[in-house]
Amino acid sequence: EVQLVESGGGLVQAGGSLRLSCAVSGFTFDDYAIGWFRQAPGKEREGVSCINSNAGSTYYADSVKGRFTISSDNAKNTVYLQMNSLKPEDTAVYYCAAGAQWLILNLNEYGYWGQGTQVTVSS
Repeated sequence: EVQLVESGGGLVQAGGSLRLSCAVSGFTFDDYAIGWFRQAPGKEREGVSCINSNAGSTYYADSVKGRFTISSDNAKNTVYLQMNSLKPEDTAVYYCAAGAQWLILNLNEYGYWGQGTQVTVSS
């Protein structure tokens, strides 16, 4: 069974940092893209970043470029999202997803999703 489990969310002040983790099991995630998505209250779910570990390629949405960094530890079957210089508009539930065959932030390309972790950025 494919499982993705996010962790690391929480409450931080603007300008602070958080590191999200996505532990993947039952799936050879380094053969496919792994993505991070987020959904704020009243907003549609949007792509944040994705990574193809074998190719060493990453992609970022313009809204987080220069502030967020995606990485992977293949030995631990884990993908990370380091979030720096957080803004209140980053507040959302963050989801990791797996299954895309190339670097793309299109929800339809991902077949497996985690349960999400809440990130709240104050003031």
